[in-house]
Amino acid sequence: MPTYAERRKQQLHAEIIDAAFDVFAERGYHDAGVADIAARVGIGHSTFYRHFDSKREILDQVIDSVIERATAALAADNAPEAATNLADYRAQVERIVAALDDITSDLRVVRIVLIQAAGVDAELEQRVFGLFDLAVTLTASYLDHGRAHGYLRADLDGTATARSLVGMILGTAMLGLNPNLDRAARSQTMHEAVRMMFDGIAI
Repeated sequence: MPTYAERRKQQLHAEIIDAAFDVFAERGYHDAGVADIAARVGIGHSTFYRHFDSKREILDQVIDSVIERATAALAADNAPEAATNLADYRAQVERIVAALDDITSDLRVVRIVLIQAAGVDAELEQRVFGLFDLAVTLTASYLDHGRAHGYLRADLDGTATARSLVGMILGTAMLGLNPNLDRAARSQTMHEAVRMMFDGIAI
């Protein structure tokens, strides 16, 4: 069992990330400084640097967290091979959409990953595009499985269709940044996206 000191260290680590989210969202990554993040938490520079080498490291952890949470939503009953018919696959999609909605409901994550991260440096830009490529590969595996088992259209181009679906997911996440789009409108948008998807791919 972790000691009090270890638990406090983990808690402070999480508080720094949360404060960085707020500062990045308010000021933008480039204009946000370590001093701003430290002040938000109420710590000194030296305490910040005991947890992170730089504010850039926080962005890497954000992307790692998004990847971990998204891939966790694709395990067990939601794995591609778990579906054997269209009803199973539709249930999978509904569960996956709910998980992605939970991830992107923190609009700071959407703003940081989809807007700010790609403009930080070339390495992080490649990481973001790599994340998109991973999403396409995973989505294509579901489509190819469904086509092979006869519940999705035989003429589907799995990769091209996956790119379209990932684009729709990213677009819906971006729409969430619009203050004129309330929670009900966002949910309805996601529902219609799923309906359009199945209208296009089911046999």
